[in-house]
Amino acid sequence: MLRLSFTITDTIIDACLRRDGTVNRRLFSFVDLKRSPSAKPANGVTTSDTTVDPSRNLWFRLFLPTESATACENLPVVVQFHGSGFVFFTADSKLFDDFCRRLSRDLPTAVFSVNYRLAPEHRCPTQYDDGFDILKFIDENPPPNSDLTRCFIAGDSAGGNIAHHVAERAGEFKFRNLKIQGLIPIQPYFGGEERTASEIQLVGAPVVSMGRTDWCWKAFLPEGSDRDHPAADVFGPKSGDISGVIFPKCLLLIEGFDPLKDWQKRYCEGMKRNGKNLKMIEYPKTIHSFYGIPELLESSLFMKEFRNFIYFQ
Repeated sequence: MLRLSFTITDTIIDACLRRDGTVNRRLFSFVDLKRSPSAKPANGVTTSDTTVDPSRNLWFRLFLPTESATACENLPVVVQFHGSGFVFFTADSKLFDDFCRRLSRDLPTAVFSVNYRLAPEHRCPTQYDDGFDILKFIDENPPPNSDLTRCFIAGDSAGGNIAHHVAERAGEFKFRNLKIQGLIPIQPYFGGEERTASEIQLVGAPVVSMGRTDWCWKAFLPEGSDRDHPAADVFGPKSGDISGVIFPKCLLLIEGFDPLKDWQKRYCEGMKRNGKNLKMIEYPKTIHSFYGIPELLESSLFMKEFRNFIYFQ
């Protein structure tokens, strides 16, 4: 059933990617189920939406656990960026609402799920601008039940890419209340012009096939750029020097059947080479986006690692 679901979703997503570089968003809406915010607890979590800038549809969804032991506490903050190639889904998509709800309840933590603008309508660095502006808004408008001195920036897939670049900006900015304690890129979306061994071996993998990945990079990167752009290849031939940038400790998640895993390992090497504190965890039997399937053992193991990283390091 799970394999069939992936196949159907992949087929529809590929059909949405037009040859002229635009997206058929009406067709995509058939697989992008939405969930409204709710002050009434659902699965132990309440949600609310806050608009930061209506002119660019910039907002976030706040998830707060309601269990008696945590409801009155000031919880660690996770600023979460959703994935899907910078092109698809939003913070109110059921897929990511479910994931953030689970993070908030199980860790527990206050989760801020960011609704950033999408490519190709809005190209890089728009998504980084939106993400950093959310951090500044939270810093200036402390929300309830949130300990801003324990803030973690996280993101899955393309969101992991955004999380890195937002954390880089945050390392050069002086916040009033916010203290970034950690960076959590979950199978982050990095790439380059070179075809790595994992991309060649796993060319037809679900979720991140090479054809779709190439399309998304072309839609996201600035006009005229190739995949060696530093937004894609953080430590590539066109990247800058980040050795002097202050980064928090980092927890990097990699999957064994992810075509992007070689780029993620290069990211790990580059961060360590530049003196950054990074721990890498690889689940060799899993595919891209496995963490969103609670029934999988590895998904539960990942949640435990996530919690330990926030509370015990």
